[in-house]
Amino acid sequence: RCSCRRLGGGLVQPGGSLRLSCTASGFTLGYYAVGWFRQTPGKEREGVSCISKDDRDTWNADSVKGRFTILGDDAKNTVYLQMNSLKPEDTAVYYCALESGWSCPSVRGMDYWGKGTQVTVSS
Repeated sequence: RCSCRRLGGGLVQPGGSLRLSCTASGFTLGYYAVGWFRQTPGKEREGVSCISKDDRDTWNADSVKGRFTILGDDAKNTVYLQMNSLKPEDTAVYYCALESGWSCPSVRGMDYWGKGTQVTVSS
């Protein structure tokens, strides 16, 4: 399964930065597309950022463009989500997920999910 680990604290002030990491035991992430998703209570899970396998194309939701960056480090078998200029509306549980195809940011298209990690943006 893939695991979602957080680097740094889960609570950050508006305007701050946080980096999330996604690792996977038993998987070589370079062979999969990886997506970051988030969910808040009462709302559907939504795609945030995706990176394809092979040529590592990326996609970002309009709400995070220019602020979030998804990065793959094949040597460490890790995919990161660098989040800058965080806003209170970025507060959510964040999940990473893998797929063998390229349907990200479709939630239904993802094959494997990690446990979520809470990110709270608040002063």
